Amino acid sequence: MKSAIFFALVLCLTAALPTGCGSKKDANTELQKAAVAMAQPEPPQDAPAAEPAPPTSSATATTQTTPASTPAQEMNHAMVAYKAGDLDDAVRRLQKLRATPVLSAEKRIAVNDATAAVMGEIYELAAKGDARAIQAVKLYEEMQTHRQ
Repeated sequence: MKSAIFFALVLCLTAALPTGCGSKKDANTELQKAAVAMAQPEPPQDAPAAEPAPPTSSATATTQTTPASTPAQEMNHAMVAYKAGDLDDAVRRLQKLRATPVLSAEKRIAVNDATAAVMGEIYELAAKGDARAIQAVKLYEEMQTHRQ
């Protein structure tokens, strides 16, 4: 009787082992999760009062033609680029988000999960010989080694 229970237990564990705890994450799903996380408002922080911004002149205002994008906008652009097949742009935007110094822990985790899922799929495509994916891998690795 004990051997039958032992055999059943071994059979169950053997069947569960290949699936494991970590299944492969879908890049589109992870990008959408990250976009939702990035859209959440930042929790209030107990930071010291910000210094007043110096007044801008009309000359400096005209030189800034494109406003800086928010992390949520950047994530949405990365998701659109990835879905459109512009892997270089998606990688560049995700790396820019990863380098953003002021992200909450939840947002940073979401960005890292999305980056990992996207890069997993890009590495698979590169292994199959996809030229766009190979170029995106080169860009990713270059950005990883040259980040500050």
